[in-house]
Amino acid sequence: MKLKEILKKAKQLEKEWKEQQKAKETEIPADFKTFCQKFLKLELTSYQLEAAELLEKHNDIALRWCRQSGKTHLIAAWLLHYALTHPGSHIAIVGPSWRQTIIPITKMNYFITKLPKGLFHKPQRTIVRLKNGSIIQAFPNNPNNLRGFSLHCVYADELNFIPNDEEMFDAISFTLATTGGKFIASSTPWTTDSIFWKIFHDPAFAHFKTSHITYKQALAPKGPLNPAWLEKKRKEYEGDPWRWRREMLAEWAEDENVWLSQSLITSCIDHTLEYYDFESIAKGEFYAGLDLGKYQDYSVLSIAEIEQSSIKLIHIHQFPLRTPYASVIGYVKTLCDRWQTINRVLVDMSGVGDYIVEDMINAGIGETEGVKFTQQTKEQLATYLKQCMIEKRLKIPYDSDLIAELNIERFELTKEGKIKFSHPEGTHDDRFWSLALAAYATRTEPAPKLWVIPRTAKNKLRATGATR
Repeated sequence: MKLKEILKKAKQLEKEWKEQQKAKETEIPADFKTFCQKFLKLELTSYQLEAAELLEKHNDIALRWCRQSGKTHLIAAWLLHYALTHPGSHIAIVGPSWRQTIIPITKMNYFITKLPKGLFHKPQRTIVRLKNGSIIQAFPNNPNNLRGFSLHCVYADELNFIPNDEEMFDAISFTLATTGGKFIASSTPWTTDSIFWKIFHDPAFAHFKTSHITYKQALAPKGPLNPAWLEKKRKEYEGDPWRWRREMLAEWAEDENVWLSQSLITSCIDHTLEYYDFESIAKGEFYAGLDLGKYQDYSVLSIAEIEQSSIKLIHIHQFPLRTPYASVIGYVKTLCDRWQTINRVLVDMSGVGDYIVEDMINAGIGETEGVKFTQQTKEQLATYLKQCMIEKRLKIPYDSDLIAELNIERFELTKEGKIKFSHPEGTHDDRFWSLALAAYATRTEPAPKLWVIPRTAKNKLRATGATR
């Protein structure tokens, strides 16, 4: 080894020794509030401090907080403090999807940069390792991955959206049986057919200490919610008061006239499923649905993969309003060329969609077929989507925007016995129809009643100035 390399290594060892000495001299405050102020430079709200007290004093805690109220920030800081003050502890984090589960880990990796380096090992994407032997680890939403562990703390994020919540709750309970450890659950309300709902309503779960925070407590200056942002959300949800109640008042609510119930949507969430990015190289048998819009509605592309008998949503993209149709076509063309096996692209050809279909075919997307949106065709599309969900053939990732939009579509029976679909004013159902088109595209049998315009259509079907 050359002298230069020896000196470099010696300098590195000296640096590490100094960091370890500094870490040994560092005293982590037992008081969580002091820890946050001194090390994380984090000022907690009054309701965050009240929740932290529940976390400290009790073993079973559930937080039902509104969106953007600082729930994940608090729990990430609290778990890190727990791990620092309880050497050798093993903490697990679970959630409805892998992406959701690692969010607290990401926050903790930011927090540890404020600590002396001698207290922790190199940050990793899915695990935080401290030099006192404590480990905080993200686990996939699979009860089998937890079985056999003895854990000191388990955090279930967005518990109300975990489809296998009862099985997961059972597995978690056994991991804490010998340690007397803590179980922490948090979520915004969703379906009442869930463990999270029982925690707040069933006497059998009375041992849980609960916290319920609405936007009123979280509004600035008492909390992180910006009044201007809140007012914008209030206007967005004017046509959908049920979503406002769920997400901002943190109350359970569902319109009886929705086409897809919350429990049905939850049953289709696949914790192993993640979206492919635009840049990804994907292999499989794919089918796409394109719902077109421009000024008032969005253009949305959904791509589903057929795997055995399952229909898996593997990509969804909502284009910004006013996106030129040429850009939409280019996006679809690029994915078709890159992924090779997009066998069919069903396109909403209402309004301007008729000539878009022809432009897509001329651009080389030969798999394109247009669908005229009528009351009859919408009923066929929506019914097939619902059938796939009931039969548990449709699988979707945990995507809060998609989930909310699937639950927004309303229906009513006309006097002729037909089903008429609608969505509340001020809301959007573009993801719903895009997914319905993609699901229907996977059908192999002919569907002449759907008013499909074949790929080989030669007539120009141009609309004059019509927009969605």
